[in-house]
Amino acid sequence: MTPKQAQRLIKKIADIKRALAAEKRKFGGYDDSRGLRYLPTRYYIQLADYKGGLTYTHWFARTFPDDIGFPDFLFEWAVLLYKGGKLDLAKTKIWQTFCVNTYVLDKFFGHPIQPLLKYEWSNLAQAGFTEYFTYSHQQTDLLDFSQWLEEFMASELFMSRKARYLTLYQGLLVEEDLEIRDYLRQEAHQLENQSKF
Repeated sequence: MTPKQAQRLIKKIADIKRALAAEKRKFGGYDDSRGLRYLPTRYYIQLADYKGGLTYTHWFARTFPDDIGFPDFLFEWAVLLYKGGKLDLAKTKIWQTFCVNTYVLDKFFGHPIQPLLKYEWSNLAQAGFTEYFTYSHQQTDLLDFSQWLEEFMASELFMSRKARYLTLYQGLLVEEDLEIRDYLRQEAHQLENQSKF
């Protein structure tokens, strides 16, 4: 990246922060229907400014505590955590990424996307997600992250949680008993909120 390209990214981040601050002044809160708040993580990764990215995600978590986020944003957050040496938090963020969209990690590793029959609000594989998610395990700046992620995803705990999570959501597709459906949803929600790996 040239110094001029880096300056453009720094300006984009500053412009986004300025726009969000203007919203807060104008509305007394954030009305970010354009989704500007999700963009800086991408720019921080491109700049290799992981400390700045972690500062931004800390602000994001405080400012939007109930915001689930989009799969690419959560993935970028995990990259920033990993690059910042916060491996346990990176594992949690990878799990959140998987729960929001189970195709993201396959796309990252270049595995074929095989649509799964599951009850998933963010089933973006058929809605163009695979086109706009541009990260790859072959990117030079992500090689260390890729190796770490591959090892983490091969861990017994991740594999067992993943299998159970998919089983629960596949069960929701066919189960008609309301009491059982409620149980399946509750267990899936508990799995989604697991933060210890």
